[in-house]
Amino acid sequence: MAQDILVRNNVKVIGQGVQPMMFAHGFGCDQNMWRFVTPAFEEDYQLILFDYVGSGNSDLRAYNTERYSTLKGYAQDVLDICDALDLMDVIFVGHSVSSMIGLLASIQEPERFERLILIGPSPRYLNDAPDYVGGFERADIEGLLDMMERNYIGWANFLAPVIMKNPAQGALAHELTESFCSTDPKIARLFAEVTFFSDNRTDLPEVTLPSLIMQCSEDALAPLEVGTYLQHHLPNSALRVLQATGHCPHMSHPEETIRVIKEYLSREGSPHPATE
Repeated sequence: MAQDILVRNNVKVIGQGVQPMMFAHGFGCDQNMWRFVTPAFEEDYQLILFDYVGSGNSDLRAYNTERYSTLKGYAQDVLDICDALDLMDVIFVGHSVSSMIGLLASIQEPERFERLILIGPSPRYLNDAPDYVGGFERADIEGLLDMMERNYIGWANFLAPVIMKNPAQGALAHELTESFCSTDPKIARLFAEVTFFSDNRTDLPEVTLPSLIMQCSEDALAPLEVGTYLQHHLPNSALRVLQATGHCPHMSHPEETIRVIKEYLSREGSPHPATE
């Protein structure tokens, strides 16, 4: 059963350290997107990389529409992997929607995790006037979903540069476009709907773990107001606004991403020493 899960989610375990550090990719991506960051942590941590069912090189036969109709289904992927590898004291590093997925997993099984590192997180992408700015009106998201159905390739070519927001690094936007296009369009649309219409604001007070919120200075998907909201409503959280622009700083600005994560972990006393 454990081996089935490791194959299902295309799990890779690398690194020479003892404490687990799990890297969870965002919508339309896969574990390969972490390649600029993970080498900096291999010496001190045991790194766990994986693909959500429906993404990357996961086993598409395991995709279940009902299970993945909410973020809790993806959180179960995370918990299944933790169980299969018998992981404890996990430092969970989640990008974009994976931030909320990791948050949900930590609420369900807090004993599995030590802390959360949230890159470009958003508990709600839709604006909720007058008190919450998420960045999008419902009509904006419905328009994107409609474009996905009518012209998936066109949607990918339009959205990837907006998300990356680093025109000088065009190869990264192209890579993101290719990643979008390699995903089954039906699965991608359902994941997009779950991502952009989810509302995890009421889950925030239930989080018992310390967390780092990493907010980019210009991000089309998660504006600065979102980072501020999270800091105010997520217990025991720290907010760092990066100089990086775009929604994927682990790809476009890996040096700053690594530095901020290491500074945070150093202050908090990680990694755990190796046992004799």
